[in-house]
Amino acid sequence: MCTLVTKEAPNFTAQAVLADNTISEFTLSDLREKYVILFFYPLDFTFVCPSEILAFNRAMAEFQKRNCELVGVSVDSQFSHLAWKNTPVKEGGIGDIQFPLVADLNKQISEAYGVLLPDGISLRGLFLLDQKGVVRHAVVNDLPLGRNVDEAIRMVDALQFFEKHGEVCPANWKPGEEAMKPTAEGVAEYLSKHGE
Repeated sequence: MCTLVTKEAPNFTAQAVLADNTISEFTLSDLREKYVILFFYPLDFTFVCPSEILAFNRAMAEFQKRNCELVGVSVDSQFSHLAWKNTPVKEGGIGDIQFPLVADLNKQISEAYGVLLPDGISLRGLFLLDQKGVVRHAVVNDLPLGRNVDEAIRMVDALQFFEKHGEVCPANWKPGEEAMKPTAEGVAEYLSKHGE
């Protein structure tokens, strides 16, 4: 596994199923000026994957309030993605999700992000990109472990808070809570206030 944090996210152009169910070329760098949660999942028509995709879709308005776009990627074809979207949730589909699903059929995107397994499917990688396309946060889960959408939102909040105020966000920080000045004195002051 390689680490991409602090580096420019590998750009790609690939076929994708868009929110309106059209199939089109999708280029990651077209989302510059926005924050992006780029997440990989193993396969369409599986078990943990729809729970994550539906959870991200339910939280879409929260991401959009933060100028953040969601993009899902798997090694399935765009036709499989479309079939999965066109299958009702009660029958194992994902229904009318409102963000792009990218087809990584040649597995080059998964490989570039360091999440491709030897058997040809992707781990559950999640990458937060800033408005310049730089990876600022990454987390990779094994196949049986679903992700926490609220934590993804919290990381967007933390990044935006840091960018606006220049203060760093301690463990478990949430919007409205105190942050730290990135100095030895600032850390000592924070820790003394919070009983550390």
